[in-house]
Amino acid sequence: MGNERNAAVYNSAHSRKPSPPGENTPLLGGGLPRSSQAKTFANVFISIVGAGVLGLPYAFKRTGWATSLIMLFSVAAITYYCMMLLVYTRRKIVADGSSEVNSFGDLGFSVCGSFGRAIVDILIILAQTGFCVGYLVFIGNTLGNLFNSSTMALDSDFLGASPKILYILGCLPFQLGLNSIKTLTHLAPLSIFADVVDLGAMGVVMVEDISVILKRRPPVEAFGGLSVFFYGMGVAAYSFEGIAMILPLESEMKNRDQFGKILGFSMAFIAALYGGFGVLGYFAFGQETNDVITSNMGPGLLSAIVKLGLCINLFFTMPLMMNPAYEIIERRFSRGRYCFWLRWLLVVMATLMAIWVPNFTDFLSLVGSGLCCSLGFVVPAFFHLLVFKDEMGWKGWCLDLVIVVSGIVLGVAGTVSAVEQMYFAN
Repeated sequence: MGNERNAAVYNSAHSRKPSPPGENTPLLGGGLPRSSQAKTFANVFISIVGAGVLGLPYAFKRTGWATSLIMLFSVAAITYYCMMLLVYTRRKIVADGSSEVNSFGDLGFSVCGSFGRAIVDILIILAQTGFCVGYLVFIGNTLGNLFNSSTMALDSDFLGASPKILYILGCLPFQLGLNSIKTLTHLAPLSIFADVVDLGAMGVVMVEDISVILKRRPPVEAFGGLSVFFYGMGVAAYSFEGIAMILPLESEMKNRDQFGKILGFSMAFIAALYGGFGVLGYFAFGQETNDVITSNMGPGLLSAIVKLGLCINLFFTMPLMMNPAYEIIERRFSRGRYCFWLRWLLVVMATLMAIWVPNFTDFLSLVGSGLCCSLGFVVPAFFHLLVFKDEMGWKGWCLDLVIVVSGIVLGVAGTVSAVEQMYFAN
């Protein structure tokens, strides 16, 4: 999914003075509200679609293709609705003239004071760090799969560590250097590269899936049962995580009245793309579908290029994804000043966490359930309820409350399910 692009649009700055490009700088647009509808669609697309899509076929295997499709389109619709709740809430606050709202954190402060900002900040730090952990797991597993069957392979038990752990640790010194870069100005081009690689890899994988399907048709299941429902919902929530970019993107659009339509079209298009990718991958390999679909690609130069390209993509994208977390931590613990040791501490923590995560897609479900459900469902509906409580009828109250309660239930149950799948399933 393209959660790293959230770093290019997230902002919690309050000053009206001109400032250099930062987290509030849209990746494909300037600071003024002049983005066209096409540019807004592109911004939404690159903010959501990312490497997390490569775990969808495995999720389809676990939950059944029909169940997964229902989940994907349902989560897409709910996510769109909650994104628009944030837009309506911000418009209401600005119209009342109570405060200026530039970001998700600003909205939390306007609605619930320092406590609201703290909750949003903590969730964003955990979510962005979790995305980075998933990326390191992807890199470790993919490189281990790619080189461990060749003459260049690392020993399967070199110094007591698996190849996956050695590859993850090998990234650490380079990530410490990359994450020391102060501003997104030098990192934004990496996001464009990331999207090109992601789309190229998806195209190659889908062509490979179709060729495999034409040769064989392994048995597949339509419904996986209730036991994996929450697991699938977690993966789906992760796939559409992009809530932090909504307010900045709506602010920069030329015709804001059309933002809802553009966002809705974007979400429907992405859901269709995700559904096609997941179905083709599962239909091609059936029960042999791996947690990362590229692992199912046979040996060959093209397969190796795709895998290496994705690893390079995620390697250079990690600093971009971590930037919102750095901005929050430096604002709270370093008075807004650049602090390399705080950044290094977060990178080391993410690396250590990645060592103990066994499975890429299972971890996506964990992050999606525990964090993305909170950020994407619970918080927007709760903020909307607080701001509009005196203007809504009982139907509006009930809808917001249902989303809040459902988000909490999905978050808790999905977290438990993901942990069970990661560490206790056979």
